[in-house]
Amino acid sequence: MDEKYPIGKFEPQPFSEDQKLRWLDDIKFLPAAVENAILNLDEAQLQTPYRNGGWTVHQLVHHIADSHMNAYTRFKLGLTEDNPTIKTYQEKLWAELDDVKKLPINISLTLLHALHARWYEAIKNLSEEQWNRTVFHPDQKKDLTLWHFLGTYAWHGKHHVVQITNLRERMKW
Repeated sequence: MDEKYPIGKFEPQPFSEDQKLRWLDDIKFLPAAVENAILNLDEAQLQTPYRNGGWTVHQLVHHIADSHMNAYTRFKLGLTEDNPTIKTYQEKLWAELDDVKKLPINISLTLLHALHARWYEAIKNLSEEQWNRTVFHPDQKKDLTLWHFLGTYAWHGKHHVVQITNLRERMKW
């Protein structure tokens, strides 16, 4: 099994109502999935990397919040501006900042619950036309649809949850 990409890399999917509902559920229920994945882990377990050379569980939880805050902003920009250029960020450097190092993960869990409630409400009733709105990604040097981003972030949350649950299984926690 690939510990870095346990569910594989994101595979874009064509628009469909069924796929939309599945991905929206992934967004809606991610905070609970993260909470369940880390349930009853102690501090030593939270400081364990999910793989050799990987982030700790503690860093992963804060990273999900950081990433999804950026995603929420990208969606709002994409819905309100004409093909805006989104801001990228250095996720590896963010994972080394003091807020990640010093704050308990319940801060990011609380943030995820509030953020995903807002995010889900903002996007649950979008039309297919709105899903086709684009943002320009400067690192990838291309326009990406909000539909693509929905799939990316639905995958992203599950990807990190499975990294944590796989670590728990390997370690027999």
